[in-house]
Amino acid sequence: MDILIVGQGLAGTVTGFRLEAAGHTVHYVDAPEQTAASSVAAGIVNPITGRRFVKSWLIDELIPETIDLYGRMGKLLGHKYWHPQPLIRTLYNRGDLNDWEVRSADAGYAEYMEDQPAPGRITEITEPVFAYAGVKHAGRVDVKNLVADYRIKLITEQRYFGLAFDYTTVPALLGDGTTTNLPNGMLPTYDRIIFCEGWRGRYNPYFADLGHGGNKGEVLFVRTEAKQLDRMFKHRVFLVPVEDDLYWVGATSEHQFADDQPSEENRTFLEDRLREVLTVPYVIESHEAAVRPTSRDRRMMIGTHATEPRLAVLNGLGTKGASLAPMGSKWLVAHLLEGAEIPVEVGIERFLDK
Repeated sequence: MDILIVGQGLAGTVTGFRLEAAGHTVHYVDAPEQTAASSVAAGIVNPITGRRFVKSWLIDELIPETIDLYGRMGKLLGHKYWHPQPLIRTLYNRGDLNDWEVRSADAGYAEYMEDQPAPGRITEITEPVFAYAGVKHAGRVDVKNLVADYRIKLITEQRYFGLAFDYTTVPALLGDGTTTNLPNGMLPTYDRIIFCEGWRGRYNPYFADLGHGGNKGEVLFVRTEAKQLDRMFKHRVFLVPVEDDLYWVGATSEHQFADDQPSEENRTFLEDRLREVLTVPYVIESHEAAVRPTSRDRRMMIGTHATEPRLAVLNGLGTKGASLAPMGSKWLVAHLLEGAEIPVEVGIERFLDK
């Protein structure tokens, strides 16, 4: 088939990779001037989350899929994108420690939780804390470089169109009308169009009735004079080593926002948290912001249009996009190519039925 993917962020990139691996021709259209969550995300894969220390949804299945897909994409592009890294998190008091120890005794949790982890050099560059807890099988996906490297490949192969998508061209792109308004160089028609637009999917007239949401996050990139940590650290904020002596620090969370630009208020918040954590000098390299695509019930949105099955959507990956994208794209591609059922928890029918 000839397939067009609208949005070449993480969701669109991994979906296209799967379709190309299955032998289909895939083109991409994306507005490069629009900030995508993929360009700012740390790509953290964290099996144990929240104040109640619960396992991330389907994490037993997500981690193997994550390692496999990003490993295959790394071989194709000649880079490493999956970086296993232990996660050390802070326990603030005796109550936190008791809750952690009780939870780690639950069935299926011991594999991911470590009561007395080795913090490594964390104690050398951060303020003392009550206790440390370790999260095993955590890691980081180099989302920004993965998407950028794949874009270079697409541009080289002349399969990437850097422009804002015009929804009025959908009938023509599907072969149902005139092609006079099609972007130059784009194939006259496609068998499928898949929308992976992130938070801007709320403006898509074909899928506007889904439970689109958005969560604005802001981060800092900082450099220190100390030797870089070999593990991620969560204390007030995440401190994630990304390269050399550079760290990703974040992130803020806002469900109500006026734009996707960095704000002085959130920069101050992040700097204050950073000063509470670090004991070594540091320099702020940049302050960045983006909007994460979310849904009302915090589950992905996967499916095809109710009356036009040639249109499909994969959206709403939220804060856990790095681990959800491999499985979400697998479900969508299996549905499109084999007619496989999409799990009801992520199927778009849950919104349409209401």
